[in-house]
Amino acid sequence: MTEEAKPRKTAMICAFEGWNDACQAATNVIRHLLSRYDAREVRYIRCDGYYDYQVTRPMTCTVTGRRRILWPQTTFYDIQISEGTHVFAQIAPEPNYRWIEYSRQSLRIAEEFDVERIVTMGSMFADCPHTRPLPLDESDDSCRCDMDREYNGPVGIPTVLDSIACEDGFSTSTLWVSIPQYLGSDDCAQATLQMLERLSKVLGIELDEGDLPRKAKAWKAQASVLTRCNDELADYVRKLERKYDMELNARIFADLGTPQAEQLVKETEEYLSHMQE
Repeated sequence: MTEEAKPRKTAMICAFEGWNDACQAATNVIRHLLSRYDAREVRYIRCDGYYDYQVTRPMTCTVTGRRRILWPQTTFYDIQISEGTHVFAQIAPEPNYRWIEYSRQSLRIAEEFDVERIVTMGSMFADCPHTRPLPLDESDDSCRCDMDREYNGPVGIPTVLDSIACEDGFSTSTLWVSIPQYLGSDDCAQATLQMLERLSKVLGIELDEGDLPRKAKAWKAQASVLTRCNDELADYVRKLERKYDMELNARIFADLGTPQAEQLVKETEEYLSHMQE
């Protein structure tokens, strides 16, 4: 059977509001898909026992003339991408308690719908320039549940869910995008767009980008205006650009032979010398 003819694995994409969701970039991927395709709510997980309401507070609103309290909740959607092509999505505030039990309950729901692949998504603030493609890291279960050995520190519910899913025999992928911390916490369409593009490759499905390219362009323009109005910030961004370019060249070196690498080193040194003038 050719690669094109192989049936796609049914996937569930997961994103969580809060610590794992800088600028709402990860959860906005799911919100974008819900706005572009036919989708229906298929399951939910009640909030009781998973949330600290002083941290994740209920919301009040008026529905059909009546005041209601909306409690934090995990919602699962069936999104129809095309005829015969569906993906499932899980979106929720990050729970405060009982993460292992929460993850296993989430995976039981995934099993109900014959999901074979779990794709967790997250976004974080980092020292990166808005003038370059935002750093986007992808990992999958080829490591068989070994955590990223380059990172030691706190993790969120996406990492825990991914680890337990891998242990339970699901195929897994994780996507993390970095966002310039100097731009604040407003929505970052560029990060959402890049994550959507990578998600398309992971799923093997062309996903509708809608107006995300236009919003991403506007985000970059606004960031550039802010930089031009602040000399200190502009200098900081130039330093981030130099660091970004040096790290990119270092990765390229690994894929080149010695002569090409030496030439690229020379070109990089000339470029950096020019930038410092």
